[in-house]
Amino acid sequence: MKQLLLICCSLLFSVASLAAQEGRFVQKDNIFPRVEIVTTLGNIVVELDRSRAPITVNNFLTYVMDKSYQGSVFHRVERDVENDRDFVIQGGGYDKDYAGLHENDPIFNESGNGLTNDMYSIAMAYQDREPHSGTRQFFFNMDDNDHLNPGRDWGFAVFGTVMDGYDTLDKIMAVKTGYNEKIGYDFVPEQPVVILNIKLLEHVPL
Repeated sequence: MKQLLLICCSLLFSVASLAAQEGRFVQKDNIFPRVEIVTTLGNIVVELDRSRAPITVNNFLTYVMDKSYQGSVFHRVERDVENDRDFVIQGGGYDKDYAGLHENDPIFNESGNGLTNDMYSIAMAYQDREPHSGTRQFFFNMDDNDHLNPGRDWGFAVFGTVMDGYDTLDKIMAVKTGYNEKIGYDFVPEQPVVILNIKLLEHVPL
C-alpha cells in the first residue's frame, strides 16, 4: 500500500512538472514577461504582451520552457530588394541542418489584437493562406510592414516588441543569404545563425 502511494505521488508530481512547463503557468501574474534570445551573433531582449496576445505568448513560452528553441536557426533573412528596404528575420522552426523541429498543435490567429507589424516587433508565422496554422516559427519585423496587418484578410499576430539587441538584429540582417535546396527557400543564411538559447528573464515587479 505504501509503495502504491509513493508511485501515485510520483505520477502526480510528474504531471504537475509537465503542466508547469506550459506557457500559461509561466509567470502567470506577469502580463509582460521578458525573454532573452541568445544567438551566435549576439543577444536580443523581447518583451511579450499577454494583454493583447495571450494565446500566442503562452504558446511561445511553452516552447521556451521546453528548451525547444535551443539549436534552432533563423532560416529566413529577407530584404525587399525592389523597394530597397529590410523585411523580416524568421526562425525557430529548423535545426542547423535545416531539419524541421517538433510542432505542438496550431494556435488561433490573434492578429486582430491591435498590435501592428511595426519595425522591431515580433510576430507569429503561419503557412500561406492558412492563418490559424501558426505553431513555433516567429519573425521580427525589420521595417514597418503594414501589409502584414489584418484588413479584409487575416494578418500576422504581433505578440511583443524588442527592448534591446537592435544591433544584433541588424547584424543578422546583414548576413549573406541564398537559395537552400533542402527547404526550398531563398533568403537563407549561407552560414547558419543559431539560436543558442531563449531564457525567461526574472520578473521584477514595479
